[in-house]
Parts: sequence; C-alpha cells; structure tokens
Amino acid sequence: MKILIIGANGTIGKKLTPQLARQHDIITAGRNSGDIRMDITSEASIKAMFEQAKDIDACICIAASGPLDNFSTLTSQQLLEDFNGKLFGQVNIVLIGQHYLNNNGCFTLTSGIFADIPYKGVTGGAMTSGALHSFVLSAAIELQRGLRINVVSPGMVEDSAAAYGHLFPGLKPVSMQSLTDAYQESLNEKITGQIFRVY
Repeated sequence: MKILIIGANGTIGKKLTPQLARQHDIITAGRNSGDIRMDITSEASIKAMFEQAKDIDACICIAASGPLDNFSTLTSQQLLEDFNGKLFGQVNIVLIGQHYLNNNGCFTLTSGIFADIPYKGVTGGAMTSGALHSFVLSAAIELQRGLRINVVSPGMVEDSAAAYGHLFPGLKPVSMQSLTDAYQESLNEKITGQIFRVY
C-alpha cells in the first residue's frame, strides 16, 4: 500500500513509520519535517498535501496534541483554540481526504484515553478525544467507495512516561508495540468504525 503518515516524526510516528516502511510505500507529512510540509490547522494546507501525495491507499494521522488546562479559568474560546488541531484538523483530513484516497482506502486517526478516563487538567483533551470517537462512528457509515475509518485511542505511551507520568499518577504506561499493533490492525483488517482502546 501507499500510506500517508501525518506526524511521522512524533513519539509514536518514529516507531510506527519504520515498521510500516518494511512492507509499504510511505509518504510522511508534518509541520516541520517530512516529505510534505503541511499545517493541520489549515484546510488549504490539508488539500494541498493530498494534491501533492496522490494515489494514496491509506492515511494515518498521529499529529497534534492538546495542552493542559485549568478548569477554574477555562473558557469556551480556549477550548475552540485547543480543538483546532487535534479535533478539527483530523476531521478535515477525512472530509477533504475522502475525495483523494483510492477506492477501499483507510483513514486511521488518533484520540486518547481521556475520552473515557477523567484526569485533572485535560478537559479539552477529553472533549477532543470523545468528539473524535463520535466522528469516526458517524463517518464509518457515511464514507463512500469502500473507504474505511478507525481511531486509535492510546493511553500514556511508555516512551513518554518519564516526562509526563508525574502529571497523571496511577496511569499505567502502555507498550509502544501494543500501539503500533493497533495502527497496523486498522490498516490490514477489513473493519471500519472501530475505536482501538490501547490502555
């Protein structure tokens, strides 16, 4: 397959990309690195990325993350700004990309554990991930031409535990292998509308 990976230089992307490259033709995209430079917050940039990539069988997005927030001072405007990348960016990748992926192509998005498990300081992230789950369920029955869509919902990756584990006491790190397996299952199995919870 010819696979477009958005965010290939991130924590998960650095492990997933070389694994997929053993069997597939990979094109990488990102804001500061990759074969194609793109801005996930810009619809025009997303469209230009698909125009440049061409003939794609699958698109994996593991780009963008949401900042921590303070609930006592949180505003709707701040939430909208937080949603612009990880939520609306991934939604636009599908809404725009559906016109570019080959027949029977596959989208795999990335959400996160806070859609299901609450922690302090991540209200925006929880809302983003929950919304992505709902979007994937709806998109799975709307997409045409045999296109599929799934979302991987990671817990705290073991590679990030040293840097961020203190912020989420009691949250058990998950292995990188279990995560990369979930992305590969989304690609290789003929399933759609699946939320791969890797907690």
